[in-house]
Amino acid sequence: MNWTGRIVLLLAIIVSVSLFWRKFGRALRIILDSKPDADFQLRPLGPRIRKVLWEVGAQGLVIAQRPLPGLAHAVVFWGFCVFAVISLNHLAMAFGLAFLSREGFGRFYFDFVAIMAVGVAISIAGLAFRRFVIRPKWLEPLSPESGLIAFLIFALMITYLATFLVPEGSAAGWAIWWSHTIVLLAFLPLIPKTKHMHLVLSPFTVFLERDGFSKIPPLVGDEDFGLDTGKDLTRIASLQAYSCVECGRCTEHCPANSTGKVLNPKEIILGTRHYLNEFGPKSSELLLGKHLSMEAAFQCTTCGACEYQCPVGIQHLPMIVGLRRGAVNTGKWDNSHGGEMFVTLERHGNALGFAPSERQKFIEKNNLPYFDGTQEYCLWMGCLGSYDPNGRKILLAFAEVLRYLGISFGVLKQEKCSGDPVRRLGNDYLFGELAQQNLEQINESKATRSDGKKMVSICPHCVRTIGTDWKEHGADIAIEHHTELLARFRNKLPASSDGQTVVFHDACYLGRYRGIYDEPRDVISRFGKVIDPPRARERGFCCGGGGGLMFLGEETGKRVNVERAQELAATGAKVVAAACPFCNSMLRDGLAANSSTPPELLDVAQIAAAAIGKTRNQ
Repeated sequence: MNWTGRIVLLLAIIVSVSLFWRKFGRALRIILDSKPDADFQLRPLGPRIRKVLWEVGAQGLVIAQRPLPGLAHAVVFWGFCVFAVISLNHLAMAFGLAFLSREGFGRFYFDFVAIMAVGVAISIAGLAFRRFVIRPKWLEPLSPESGLIAFLIFALMITYLATFLVPEGSAAGWAIWWSHTIVLLAFLPLIPKTKHMHLVLSPFTVFLERDGFSKIPPLVGDEDFGLDTGKDLTRIASLQAYSCVECGRCTEHCPANSTGKVLNPKEIILGTRHYLNEFGPKSSELLLGKHLSMEAAFQCTTCGACEYQCPVGIQHLPMIVGLRRGAVNTGKWDNSHGGEMFVTLERHGNALGFAPSERQKFIEKNNLPYFDGTQEYCLWMGCLGSYDPNGRKILLAFAEVLRYLGISFGVLKQEKCSGDPVRRLGNDYLFGELAQQNLEQINESKATRSDGKKMVSICPHCVRTIGTDWKEHGADIAIEHHTELLARFRNKLPASSDGQTVVFHDACYLGRYRGIYDEPRDVISRFGKVIDPPRARERGFCCGGGGGLMFLGEETGKRVNVERAQELAATGAKVVAAACPFCNSMLRDGLAANSSTPPELLDVAQIAAAAIGKTRNQ
């Protein structure tokens, strides 16, 4: 290339890079100007590196959750990775600095990239067809920029492949070279202006994720009320806001959005980005307002489907709970059901409004032993196990199974709500009060990890709250779910299968939050044939009771529990099995609303206890 051409190319590169940095640099400054994450710990590095290699390098999560489009996306990503070397060599060649030739390894690499280019061209065409012709609703709204990006990627591949068809250095060769260069330089400035910002940011987002699924960061200092204004947005929150790829996986699997609610998890993240673009991270403008909806924030069941599905490491739930915190802790949330529940918990220590003496009467009537430090397990009853009629049945069934297995246990003399509903709704003060009062009882009873003891509960919400959230208040408690314990002793349980089909409903706080999927199924399989509904395991559909919504109710769209109950009943199973008293309560209402003769609804512990009863009666 002559000097005139080199000068033109150099100016074009400067313009392209400048336009890229103009947009990207502003986003980077916003991220860095955001509040530091006080609880962030970079170490250990090993798990973070492995996560990046799997989720970014191998595109494992992308492919696993949407196999066909995921594989197409992976091919495009891998193609770009190998194409980066070709692009650098392409520009360097104009200045006489090419480092790859058409001989030896260079020839092999050029040919290999050509094969990848064919794959990328086919894949990007397929993805564009899906987005603009098939048009899944969760990919909406359609963006013209996305179409332009797809065209440029396709053009890059075609112009590269064309170089194999014309002699190098010929007029046609130079025309193709310049066409490829123009497309390449046009593509770069578009990256930070579109959802393709994730190409740059997502590896960092995945690497810097908060450790633990749906981990709610602690409030720091007396002036921290949650996410109230732009000043409260942290660097991780801002980084994640700019990393959204707008794929809509979170929207597709959100139970609130699927049943006609306002909530769209994707719009929570994009709304945060729009807020930052307009007001910045130092603004005193309220977050819940122009770009983010309070109604949407309080429709979340905290099931975690959005966070589990996200391929670029965005953690939606800390953001949503943070917005709730900001509204509740500053008195901006006005909800009669929520306010009534807060008052009920303050007065009675349980969300159902019963006097604590009712729990004591239940314990004494059913000869449940009190924990005195000598038993193997401290059985945490929870609000539903203590006061709700169906929850009590589950608790007594589990107690019967424990006695059959010869496992000693006892319950606390006094117990208040673990604080799960108020924690997820954002009332940190009340949550702290409940946690501390319960910890006093547990410490006095010597049921902590340091005492060499373990707790067990029929409620996965309590397990999560006690085992994880209470740590902010100094808790050191080993606690597990009752299905985990039963699974370890399943071979000691009587096998009494009569061929009955049992459809199992995965509880969100047991599955996605704890990764417990096989254990309850292993127990049920001794007593019947376990089948799954269409949405099961990691893709399980919420019962609608999490995030405090069991006590708030639903005011718009179809009820989530009705949607799930219809899906479970449609399997034709005679029994619906659950492993959470919240799910049990919500599904009971949903099944009753669906049919006058619904399938029988039982907890895993009730199924095991029934089998034990049959054995004894034989």
